Amino acid sequence: MSNAHAFIQAALDAGALKFGTFTLKSGRVSPYFFNAGQFQTGAQLAGLGQFYAQAILESRVDFDMLFGPAYKGIPLVSATAMALANQGRDVPYCFNRKQLKTYGDGGVTVGAPLSGKVLIVDDVITAGTAILESIQLIQGAGARVAGVVVLLDRQERGSDSPLSAIMTLQQSYGFPVMAVATLGDILSLPSMQERFKPYLAQIAAYQAEYGVTAPI
Repeated sequence: MSNAHAFIQAALDAGALKFGTFTLKSGRVSPYFFNAGQFQTGAQLAGLGQFYAQAILESRVDFDMLFGPAYKGIPLVSATAMALANQGRDVPYCFNRKQLKTYGDGGVTVGAPLSGKVLIVDDVITAGTAILESIQLIQGAGARVAGVVVLLDRQERGSDSPLSAIMTLQQSYGFPVMAVATLGDILSLPSMQERFKPYLAQIAAYQAEYGVTAPI
């Protein structure tokens, strides 16, 4: 089983990937929904780190350290750093605070100082607001963004653009944005054909209306 399909199966088992009727922040009514917050045990978090690490290593992206945007990115970047170390790639990592700390060690980040080529680790990209804030923070520290890795690419265009938020980031900044899995991977998972067969047509119709690529 591929890394993408193994992740999707883990998301199904954890209840992180659900099918039904969901109103998204954009106002669109989607037949599926992904919530990384459903990975709630130590073993599940360790698994996520392994999925991220495998996707990063397979991408061959050149980076010096990892950064996780608060709050969801904090456990994700920590798990990814540990998983990479277990596979022989020990790299520094850090994450940001939501508010500037003015006492003790102070600062807006926790962990290794931002430097060199920084790979951002996050769960999903919707409007891209959190990623843009991370880019500003990294560049403000004198480092540069090596790329972004997320768990799921919905392959869905923005409300006012034919491009997805991921495509927009890549075109605007020139760095790669990688995903552990895509909607196409979900639709091609063999177990989907029986277990969630009633939803496949709904997802295909949704993607035909809002997608940036043809449905699989």
